[in-house]
Amino acid sequence: MDDIYFSRQSGLEETRLVFLKGCGLPERWKGRGSFTVGELGFGTGLNFLGTWQLWRGTRPTPKAWLHFISFEGFPLDREDAARALSAWPEISELSDKLIERWPERALGVQRIVWPEEGVTLTLHTGDISETLPASRFAADAWFLDGFSPAKNPQMWDKSLWPMVQQRCTDGVSLSTFTVAGFVRRGLADAGFDVAKVEGFGRKRERLEVRLNEAPQPAPDVYGLRSPDDRPNRVRIIGAGIAGACLARTFLDRGLEVEMIDAASGPAKHASGNPLALVMPRLDAGDTVQARLLIDAYLRARQFYAGRPGVTETNVLQRPKDEREAARIAKVLADPPLGLENLEAAVSGQLHKQALILEPEKLIAHLLEGAETRFGEKLHLSDLNPEVPTIIAAGQGAQDLLPWLGLTGRLGQVEFADVAVDAPPSAIASGHYALALGQTRLWGATFEAWDGTGPDLSEAARATNMAALEELDPYWRQAAKAAELQSRAGVRATTPDRLPLIGAVPDEAAAREIFDGVKHGQAIEADAPLVGGLFMAGGFGSRGFTWGPWAGEILAGQILEEPAPATEPALEAVSPMRLILRALKRGG
Repeated sequence: MDDIYFSRQSGLEETRLVFLKGCGLPERWKGRGSFTVGELGFGTGLNFLGTWQLWRGTRPTPKAWLHFISFEGFPLDREDAARALSAWPEISELSDKLIERWPERALGVQRIVWPEEGVTLTLHTGDISETLPASRFAADAWFLDGFSPAKNPQMWDKSLWPMVQQRCTDGVSLSTFTVAGFVRRGLADAGFDVAKVEGFGRKRERLEVRLNEAPQPAPDVYGLRSPDDRPNRVRIIGAGIAGACLARTFLDRGLEVEMIDAASGPAKHASGNPLALVMPRLDAGDTVQARLLIDAYLRARQFYAGRPGVTETNVLQRPKDEREAARIAKVLADPPLGLENLEAAVSGQLHKQALILEPEKLIAHLLEGAETRFGEKLHLSDLNPEVPTIIAAGQGAQDLLPWLGLTGRLGQVEFADVAVDAPPSAIASGHYALALGQTRLWGATFEAWDGTGPDLSEAARATNMAALEELDPYWRQAAKAAELQSRAGVRATTPDRLPLIGAVPDEAAAREIFDGVKHGQAIEADAPLVGGLFMAGGFGSRGFTWGPWAGEILAGQILEEPAPATEPALEAVSPMRLILRALKRGG
């Protein structure tokens, strides 16, 4: 690199002077419960690591959190990043932690959390003209580090500064290497106070930038806003995988967690199968829905890694019909994940680094530290607005909130224990077949539910046995010869097959306020919310994939943290969308 903005020898010193000192750190986070840094240009992650190192030594309290949000168009591979960061052995402990969990090559948003350090990293990958306006957060400090303006002009375009300004808190500080005139003028035009100060090394000057008054928020049509006060406790209804992921997320944030379930123990319903599979659902189109499916999958892998009951495996996915074969061919022609995650196979595609889970072990681990109350029901009349309550009760959410319109789907699996231990393996083609140790499991059906049961069905078993023949895993005959068992559960689905994650709106009030939507009017108003009530549900057959992502989204909203997803993605899963959609259709 021949750019004077980059230094191989003194990059960490530059980070400390230009960005940390330039933004008044660590003084500005003293006495704070959380502090958010935004960055344009992630690169090797050196600025993040320098900030993390400073946070380690000056963290205001053991419960304080540092949130680092960065935007990168062309992320480095893990090996290249490790090679570059090896130049600074003094931060090797932290760089090793980062490299171990280095973000995957994928467009979208990835969230990495180090609970023991009180640190989150959120990386938005893609063209900055798309990723920045789609993001949702407010930064206390900004590092403008998009490489040389002459060599990377899109990261310094004047159109970015109003968007940066919209993502600032009161008293925000910004800093950058460059003093280029068009950058100074663009920042000033966006309302910032810009000053030249002494530079570093061969760069004689740099900029320090301030904004004394934060912008006013836009109307909150989808109910994405945070409560006025940060709670110390949350209550969760439902002890399946959704509730367990929520519990672990909030426990790691330092909150007390109360778990309530009408069943006699955890995972007694759809989450209680002996084995579960986490694999991606990849679409050929680059849509909001396609990206959030990848974001959720990658978050699940990060969240589950290293926990009890989690085993990595490859999944051979065969197309179940000609339509799916065409979709897989399109995906492989322009893969949304790198070769370390996805490659073509003779009969379909191979998903690497997928996961086989043992729900009983995993959910028990996730609930450690939570106060659990089984055999109890909570009614909405029992809500305490000061203690956020999250409904994570699967199809049971329909009983609490009938306007949701959730549809139950009955799923049955077959399983058996055999005499021979097997390495983890998975095959998928509409149905799936899993092997782990001595356990074999296959299915699952996905049928209409009549509201009773769920009851085991010989017809469902016949369907699953036919699927086993079609999948033809090497252990098929041994499993058929063993004592077979079945298990059935009800999976809650939404009309658009996307989950419901976020604050619960007051349906009657929302219909009144947004009634004009029926007539094509754009109503600029805040969605009315039921005080202290949130939900995570409608996960269908992907509860183990959606759960960790839902935990981060609700932690972000309830604790006023940066969102781990784009604003369009948050709107796509917001419960308020159901009301707006019904009104648009005249309902």
